[in-house]
Amino acid sequence: MILTLFAAAFFAFCIYAALIDIETLTIPNWLNGWLAFLFVPAAIVAAPGWDVAGMHLLVGAIAFIVSVGLFFLGVYGGGDAKFIPAVMLWLGPAGAMPFLVATAIAGGILTIVIVILRSVMPKGVTPGFGVATFEDHKGVPYGVAIAAGAFMAAPASPLLTDLLSQIQLLS
Repeated sequence: MILTLFAAAFFAFCIYAALIDIETLTIPNWLNGWLAFLFVPAAIVAAPGWDVAGMHLLVGAIAFIVSVGLFFLGVYGGGDAKFIPAVMLWLGPAGAMPFLVATAIAGGILTIVIVILRSVMPKGVTPGFGVATFEDHKGVPYGVAIAAGAFMAAPASPLLTDLLSQIQLLS
């Protein structure tokens, strides 16, 4: 039951990161910090074994190093560079490739949609929510793609399957 609550918090933080990124084009440090921090008690409760927990930590550390490098190359923002490793901690090695593929596909679709919307939407008509996203020469809220990738790869994570099985029982 408690692992279900940790998994629900993971998904809630992912959704919030996507929404706040649409609105402000930033993902707050506190959100990434809590997402990473909550991995520790979730791993303790799940008790997958030191080998599994260690691999999750290794995947998160590798994702952090790669993300920081891509941030310094200007590929994406600092919030995204911290959001990806925090998500990868939870997904672990089994979810890494599905996450990366789903995130890349969602990011490509998101970019195309935003570029089209920016070109056809008259200036000054943008919605109140997400004004920053629709300004010219701004970035793309890649937190949306990262959250989508997390949802798609979640079934591969032993920390998230408890909640997913509860949801399947309800349907």
